[in-house]
Amino acid sequence: MCKDCGCGVANSAHKTGHHHDHVHPHDHSHDHPHDHEHSHEPPVLKRRTVDLERKVLAQNDEQAAANRAWLAAHGVVAINIISSPGSGKTYLLERTLERLRGRVACGVITGDQQTDNDAMRLQGKGAVVRQIETINACHLDAGHIGSLLPEVAGNGVKLLFIENVGNLVCPAAFDLGETFKVALLSTTEGEDKPVKYPVLFSQAPVVVLTKMDLMPHLDWDLGKCREYLRRIHPGVFIFELSAKTGVGMDAWIEYLEKLVS
Repeated sequence: MCKDCGCGVANSAHKTGHHHDHVHPHDHSHDHPHDHEHSHEPPVLKRRTVDLERKVLAQNDEQAAANRAWLAAHGVVAINIISSPGSGKTYLLERTLERLRGRVACGVITGDQQTDNDAMRLQGKGAVVRQIETINACHLDAGHIGSLLPEVAGNGVKLLFIENVGNLVCPAAFDLGETFKVALLSTTEGEDKPVKYPVLFSQAPVVVLTKMDLMPHLDWDLGKCREYLRRIHPGVFIFELSAKTGVGMDAWIEYLEKLVS
């Protein structure tokens, strides 16, 4: 099970984003006939862990499929925004909602382990906003989203933003039923994040590079970052912007409007 969040998925799934039907215990039976007496982890525990992983992900995928069908039936585009903590997800959403207000009907589901701070920041900007507190989990799951879809994405909403818990690993393993994932990467992080955390960046067809206004003050290589992103995901669409100064925001807003036009 995941030691970080207790979500029931083995660490291997968080690291790779794939479901494994087998495990790799150390096999020294040819050298030690009684190796089972010295095993660090009984085989039965491994089997139960894999079974639990399958069950958790299977249930999530079933709910994700239901979410996806609901969104399609209601004509809603859902974007699952994933990044490290502090990359600027909430601030970007603040500026985005302000610009889309009166032009595109939006809803927001935002996740954090505790507090409704992000939801409070996004209130009053023309969108229905709901906060999910995941407590010990390091990601949202499809059940969280499904329970809120009629409330948040009904009544003519065309664009649903899902602000996932700040984490580059766990959220990538869980399908929420979204239309697609958007990965955020700020200039205050290493430009090699895409190659260090390839699962998310290989899944996200769109990457937003945030806090570009800080680049002149940082030892951060934009060229290398672009190279790493395209190495992991050839054809990835990259936005480079500063939500604070507004540079690059016009292209981002135009893109979002086209998604629902």
